[in-house]
Amino acid sequence: MRRRLTLALATTGAMISTLAVATPAQAHGYVSSPPSRQALCAQNRVPDCGQIRWEPQSVEGPKGLRTCHANISHFAVLNDDNRGWPATSVGTTVIFTWVNTAMHATRDWEYFIGNTRVAVFSGGGRQPGPTVSHSVNLSGYPGRQKVLAVWNIADTANAFYSCIDLQIGGGGNPPPSPSPTTPGPTSPPPSPTPAPTTTPPAGGTWTAGRAYAVGDQVTYGGRAYRCRQAHTAIAGWEPPNVPALWSLL
Repeated sequence: MRRRLTLALATTGAMISTLAVATPAQAHGYVSSPPSRQALCAQNRVPDCGQIRWEPQSVEGPKGLRTCHANISHFAVLNDDNRGWPATSVGTTVIFTWVNTAMHATRDWEYFIGNTRVAVFSGGGRQPGPTVSHSVNLSGYPGRQKVLAVWNIADTANAFYSCIDLQIGGGGNPPPSPSPTTPGPTSPPPSPTPAPTTTPPAGGTWTAGRAYAVGDQVTYGGRAYRCRQAHTAIAGWEPPNVPALWSLL
């Protein structure tokens, strides 16, 4: 009887151990702004991306990798630097926004250019919200760069990976104004400077796959909403379902 009991306990322990190892992390996320490579695929701005188009939030692998696809073979397109990824023109300070389809305790977020870690933000072991934004100073890295963003989970061995192609210093800063000139006695007075025009917020109906900025307005289900956090919309994130991203007007 003792031997049978011992065997039963050992078998139960083995099963529990197997379940603990097999249980996946309950978190998913990716960088939506500036658009990461998987965000560009989800928006179909880069065609023929394969499976990643439908699950941009699923690039999950062991901590410590330096690849865009987390060494997942069916996401290998993300690691192809010859794919012709469009680079977003930004200034020297960039705000990266993660969209999290599920939340999990977080160790930290890291940002790399090549093998250099350019920024790290502690998660304090807490669960993040549906979106998380970080301001990163990239003034020391002008020109075209590939930034690897990593979300390290606190209580598993895994992390989530996003690569973002940027043209740093190519946007975000106004051009210098020309030096003023003094008109001569017979010169007509200078013409008034026209007031700058502003782009109105995005209107129309909410659409999956579209990138929205803070302040954009959409309609959905006969109601109007205003964007609270920059993100790329995907199915399931309709405005009534994600109050962290949309506020009802």
